[in-house]
Amino acid sequence: MPAGGRRGLGARVLAVALVACWWVPGQERPAARADAPPNQYVGGAVCAGCHQQESLAFRANPHWQAADPASRHPGGSGCEACHGPGFRHATSADPRAVLGFSAMPPAGAQDLCLGCHSDDLGKMHARRSSHATAEVGCTSCHSIHQALGAGPLLADVERELCYDCHADIRARFSMPFKHRVNEGSVDCTDCHNPHGAPVSTWRTAHAPRMVSSALGDRQPCVGCHADKRGPFVHEHAPVRVEGCQSCHEPHGSTNPRLLQRPNPFTLCLECHSDIAGFGARGTSIPGPGRFSHNLADPAVRECVVCHSRIHGSNVDRWFRR
Repeated sequence: MPAGGRRGLGARVLAVALVACWWVPGQERPAARADAPPNQYVGGAVCAGCHQQESLAFRANPHWQAADPASRHPGGSGCEACHGPGFRHATSADPRAVLGFSAMPPAGAQDLCLGCHSDDLGKMHARRSSHATAEVGCTSCHSIHQALGAGPLLADVERELCYDCHADIRARFSMPFKHRVNEGSVDCTDCHNPHGAPVSTWRTAHAPRMVSSALGDRQPCVGCHADKRGPFVHEHAPVRVEGCQSCHEPHGSTNPRLLQRPNPFTLCLECHSDIAGFGARGTSIPGPGRFSHNLADPAVRECVVCHSRIHGSNVDRWFRR
């Protein structure tokens, strides 16, 4: 027999021996023939023969539960649940004989992940999310074998993963007034769903992308700022229609209270400036009675001194205390 034929036969015999000796109770015994069909599942114990480090770390991984023979993957469990049947790879040592996620396009990796995770309502918009259209897939942020922790299996600290693409938001969180993301008090996913979110009923035309909705399709801001939640008897229309971003910059600002403008009254005048006489005599905003607000007088420029319930009120239609 030629030398090449003897080497090929020896490799096949060795592969069959590995399959036999690495079988453990609780797993379906793989076929012990070298000419088994290429879709043969060999079990995760065979994978551990070469990939020992990955196998040991995998026991602390949430995906370890997929190694149960009674899992939702009747044809293969554990390693083969994601990487596909391992018989050809075990007999040939060809890395192309199994599914390698590092060489896979993001959309392909996402389809494989959603094969199990599509029953999660939080991922129901994953295929049409802004991340998906920008070629950002599951493996762009998650690492199964080299994750930081056993939680969501992130490849790095959450904010650092987001900052890799959103450099402008990183700059926002370095401003004097900001949400404390860099300090670890708030995470990006407290407000955003990176797997996609449905269209909101507020700020519909210019809604921020992938912003999670709170109870009643309200903005995630009210999850922490519960006093602004409502519902109110007298609602301030911009809060309901345009949302918090009509006045606030949620990531960071050079202005106190994350305001879009340095002074509150300049924000108010963006809407309340259509009264006759505005600019000419400084009497643009009439009062509730016979009086008017003369904006030439600095005393009436602090709108929120009187209209302190500017987000909504249950007692006064002018949002006064």
